[in-house]
Amino acid sequence: METDIVELVKDVGGLVTLPDVFIRINRLVEDPNSTVGDIAKAVSQDPSFTVRLLRVANSPLYGLSSTVDTVSKAVSIIGTSQIRNLALSTSVASAFEGLPNDLVSMENFWRHSLYCALAARILAKLARKCDVEAVFTAGLLHDIGELVIFNRLSAQAQEVLLLVLDNVDELPVYEAEWQIMGFDHAQVGGELARQWHLPPLLEECIAYHHDVPSARRYPRETAVVHIANILALMAEVDSLDPADVPPIDPLAWEVTDLDEELIESVVREVHAEIVEAENLFLGKA
Repeated sequence: METDIVELVKDVGGLVTLPDVFIRINRLVEDPNSTVGDIAKAVSQDPSFTVRLLRVANSPLYGLSSTVDTVSKAVSIIGTSQIRNLALSTSVASAFEGLPNDLVSMENFWRHSLYCALAARILAKLARKCDVEAVFTAGLLHDIGELVIFNRLSAQAQEVLLLVLDNVDELPVYEAEWQIMGFDHAQVGGELARQWHLPPLLEECIAYHHDVPSARRYPRETAVVHIANILALMAEVDSLDPADVPPIDPLAWEVTDLDEELIESVVREVHAEIVEAENLFLGKA
């Protein structure tokens, strides 16, 4: 079954490619001999990404005390690994534009992803000892495996959706995927992250956001994304009642040292930030 996932993801490689600017930045961040200047130069070679980067850096989301007006200033203030996360976050939606599917509205898909990313960012700050921007990016990418399944296994994906709709006990999508396909979108997304050479933290958060106990290297970050995904669902259905969404694994609260009492405040904060975030990350006017 593992091979099936590897092949499935390989097969999608021709349609979904990460932008050159991200690949260049990723390589430089991994290279111990590269400098801030090298990364700033790589960013500057892509004018549209430069504009997005400066918009995000100057947004209330970052709350920086001074105006960031140059790429080199952005890189030095925000940091090289955060620039990599931003490059990924601001370009990932457009990277998937070439991946057609008839099963889900891309607008709804990315809105859920953004709700999850915002919730993950707030929770990561509260949990401390977390790389906040990396966790934001993991939240944004947590369901990318679904897009691969929709595109490559559309008949099975249709069966999964019908099974979920027909189930009186609110069957979670990933459990329906296991029943129909023998694997789930989280595993597919984790494999895509691996083949893309994304940082291990992102790979693990994506692969185990429905399976907190299996996260070995980054259990805290993965647990944050797990909780954020459920809070994103609450924000989308505009509810503060845990009965309206799938349950949160109690282990996730334990690992993050967070408390269920924060659910309401996080959901409200996410609601307050979503419009600004859609403008920044999904290129909405």
